[in-house]
Amino acid sequence: MGATAARMHLRFDTGRTSLDLVAAAAPGPAAGPGAGSPERLVEWLRGAGLVPRGTEVPADGGWARRFMELGAVVARLVEARLAGRTADDGDVEALNDAALAPPPPPRAVRAADGTLTRGLAAEPDCAGLLGAVARDALDLLTDPVAAGRLRRCEGDGCTLVYLDTSRGRRRRWCSSETCGNRERVARHRRRAGATATRI
Repeated sequence: MGATAARMHLRFDTGRTSLDLVAAAAPGPAAGPGAGSPERLVEWLRGAGLVPRGTEVPADGGWARRFMELGAVVARLVEARLAGRTADDGDVEALNDAALAPPPPPRAVRAADGTLTRGLAAEPDCAGLLGAVARDALDLLTDPVAAGRLRRCEGDGCTLVYLDTSRGRRRRWCSSETCGNRERVARHRRRAGATATRI
């Protein structure tokens, strides 16, 4: 599948960059087409706001592999938190190591129409971009309030974990437009089927 198809399946509705990476790196339908490819990674980096659109990103297979590995580490740490288990020391160490590298600093640049837009002061590098995601995960998992808002989507077959910032903490789905809509459609069909059976 081409870049357009991959772009259509990228998800950025978990509420945190690190959880978005988990969704993109997860095996199965949640990851969408092209998961693990350099092209898909560049689209994800741009969609996540880690690099401005139009920025050249020299990603290759090594970059894609390292991001998939960090996504798996964060996924295991999040799962441990949700299950009330102690996090694996190796995963904690891998997260801490990744968080050491500073992300490329932002820079204001002038667009063609004279307005200011965001750019980067240096060429993006893999370690720095991994560092930005790892720091987000570190902040999330070490903040008891934020970590307490982690939820698993209740959508049928969905494995996404998201941050519930809704009023009353009653959010049930990773996205109202995807899993929430599917659940509403399924509920309507069940009701319609039950009504037809009674007639």
